[in-house]
Amino acid sequence: MSDLPIVLLPLAADEDALDACLAALDAATPAGTAVWLADDAQAGPRGIALVERWLGRTRLRAEYTRRHHSIGEVAHLQEMLQACGDQDVVVLAPDAQPLPGWLTQLAACLARDAAIATATPWCNAGETAGWPTLGEIAPPPADAALMAQACAAMPPHHPELPGAVDHAVALRGSARQRAGGLDTASFASRYAALIDLSLRLSGLGWRNVLCENAFVVRGGEGGPADGDMDALAARWPAWHPRLAGFLMHDPLRATREQLSALHERLRGTPQHDLFHASAEPAA
Repeated sequence: MSDLPIVLLPLAADEDALDACLAALDAATPAGTAVWLADDAQAGPRGIALVERWLGRTRLRAEYTRRHHSIGEVAHLQEMLQACGDQDVVVLAPDAQPLPGWLTQLAACLARDAAIATATPWCNAGETAGWPTLGEIAPPPADAALMAQACAAMPPHHPELPGAVDHAVALRGSARQRAGGLDTASFASRYAALIDLSLRLSGLGWRNVLCENAFVVRGGEGGPADGDMDALAARWPAWHPRLAGFLMHDPLRATREQLSALHERLRGTPQHDLFHASAEPAA
C-alpha cells in the first residue's frame, strides 16, 4: 500500500496499552501498509516479546528498531521523521487504538487539499478533536465498526483545528520538511512538539484540520512535560487564548452532532453490519 502514509509508532513502557494498540492497528489497517515500531529504550522484556510475536503474525509491512539508550521522545520522533524524508506519515500514540478505515481516510484527507499539512482524526479523548464531547474524556465507542462506518459517511469538509492533537496525526512530508521538523531543544513531549510544529506550519500558510472521516480510540488524553506549556506560551502568545476560545465557542458542535446523528441512525438500522467501514473515502 505505497499510496498510504507510513505509520510511525513510538513505543512506550505500558505493555497492556501497546498490546491493545498493535491488535487494533493490525485489524484496522490495510494489509501491506508500512509501519515502523521505534523503541527509544522504553519497552521492557515483556514488551519486546509482545512486539516480536506481533511482527511474526501481522499482515502489515512492519519493522522494529530499538535504541540502546534513550534520547527522549521528541528527539526520537524527529529521528524517525528525518529518516522518512518527504514521505507523508501518521504518528500514532502507543496507547491509541485506530478504528477500521482510519489510515485510508487520513490519506484521502491529505489528498483533497494540498494546503493541509496536518490531519487529526476524531477521538473519545481527543481534546479539540473530541467526540461525542469537546475537551472531555468519554468511553470508547461500543461498536468500532459502526463508529467507523458513521465517520466514513460524514461529508469531508475538514474544518480547521487550533493545532494537531497527539492521539494520531497525519503529517504531509513536504510541509514538514519546509517547517524543519520538531523542535528538539525546546520541548520534551511529543504532545507539545507536535502542537508547535502545527503552529509553525500554520504560520507558513498550511492548514491543520480535523479528518471527520476517521476515528482513533484512546484511554486518556496526552499531555505536556514540565515546562512545555510555558515554552509554547512564550513562543506563541496567542495559542492559549485561541485554544480557550475554541473550547468555549465550540465551532465543531454541529459537526459532532452530525456524526452523532449518523451513528444513531446506523445503530437503528438492522442491516448496518452489511456495510463495510473500509469503503472508499468520499471524494
